[in-house]
Amino acid sequence: MSKQNVYILGIESSCDDTAAAVIHNGKILSNMIASQKIHEMYGGVVPELASRAHQQNIVPVVAQALAKANISKDQLQAIAFTRGPGLMGSLLVGTSFAKSIAYGLNIPLIDVNHMQAHILAHFIDEEGLNKPPFPFLAMTISGGHTQIVKVENYFDMKVIGETIDDAVGEAFDKSGKILGLGYPAGPEIDRRAALGSPKAFKFTKPKVDGLNFSFSGLKTAILYFIQKETKANKNFIEENLNDICASIQYTIIGILMDKLKLASKQTGIKHIAIGGGVSANSGIRQALKDSEQKFGWTSYVPKFEFTTDNAAMIAMVGYLKFLESDFSEQNVTASARLKI
Repeated sequence: MSKQNVYILGIESSCDDTAAAVIHNGKILSNMIASQKIHEMYGGVVPELASRAHQQNIVPVVAQALAKANISKDQLQAIAFTRGPGLMGSLLVGTSFAKSIAYGLNIPLIDVNHMQAHILAHFIDEEGLNKPPFPFLAMTISGGHTQIVKVENYFDMKVIGETIDDAVGEAFDKSGKILGLGYPAGPEIDRRAALGSPKAFKFTKPKVDGLNFSFSGLKTAILYFIQKETKANKNFIEENLNDICASIQYTIIGILMDKLKLASKQTGIKHIAIGGGVSANSGIRQALKDSEQKFGWTSYVPKFEFTTDNAAMIAMVGYLKFLESDFSEQNVTASARLKI
């Protein structure tokens, strides 16, 4: 079989987005996502509801991905799926479906680590998208993860720093909840931050040794600050919302950039890539751009559609693994705490 004519279906179901994508020789032909709006009223993802919604969405999403790619399922050479990490109930839906369709079509099954996929999304064959050279540093930032990873090659990755408590996306969302913003709050804080003063209010950065992160203390500090100020002035949030958002975002970006600078200094690596849902944040993207001139870095930022949980990145890893004939057995199981 020619390696030059490889069609792979990627399936992603690690949290609350059901996604399917078709990749052809590294080029994405379709990237479909069904988002679950039901979690907004709860202010966070409800695992039981998420897995039920995946069961409803997965067949139509896969059908849409194949239709948009303009191929039939019989043209597929392999099925790639997210094995973990993520919510167990959600992962089980994608894993079971992928195993079934691979078995039915009698084609290879490829399990994918969700966190590796966020990093390898940078290698999708997309016009205008620069691919980082090895070795590079990747900062994966999302609702569930905050990591700095040293990437030697496609499948040789080492986590050199990670959060010891909350993830950065959680810090944004919990701060938003304190301010009465909807879920997810990250995009709204980002939007309002652009209209406010980043130094209006000062929040202390947590002191954590080495390259690890902590956001739990910052979240508590923001809560106490808001409680104190609203006690003195019940309209405090309303009157200062843009400035509060700008100050919170400025502090969070400062924490991330401090660790990234330290990682670059320790490793001597100046090629820096970001991935994960929070990498869509405009402030983080700007801070990276500014660091290029300041520290001589070259930064790599994925397209917005490849930052959140998506199946294109799963398909990309599937394609790279396919080229290595790195396939999974049918008895492969989902793993909620899968490590890089």
